[in-house]
Amino acid sequence: MNATEPLVPTELTLHQKSRMLAVSFSDGERYQFSCEFLRVHSPSAEVRGHGAGQEVLQTGKERVNISKIEPVGNYGVKLFFDDGHNTGIYSWEYLHRLGQQQEQLWQDYLQRLKAAGHARRPASG
Repeated sequence: MNATEPLVPTELTLHQKSRMLAVSFSDGERYQFSCEFLRVHSPSAEVRGHGAGQEVLQTGKERVNISKIEPVGNYGVKLFFDDGHNTGIYSWEYLHRLGQQQEQLWQDYLQRLKAAGHARRPASG
């Protein structure tokens, strides 16, 4: 794949029972995201703030699920979460970057939760 070709998904599959979203891209990469991960890394201003240092730590999202996925032009999707959050537009580039950095982003999130005195309650069943 050369740099001028747009990055596009070749597959987007929501597994609601396991609360996972699988995304395959035209460059051959394939990522699995938990709905919790996508929710806490929403590109919305509600989560990211309006500038550096204004991020809002998302807590209690262990059991969140995606209830609907809506295409946004040819460049991304809007994810509707069952906690009412639906303001983030996930561009294909953003989803790809999340996939590439998923492990580090998750560890950073867990550290921020710990530093803020929050404990994750693993979602079971």
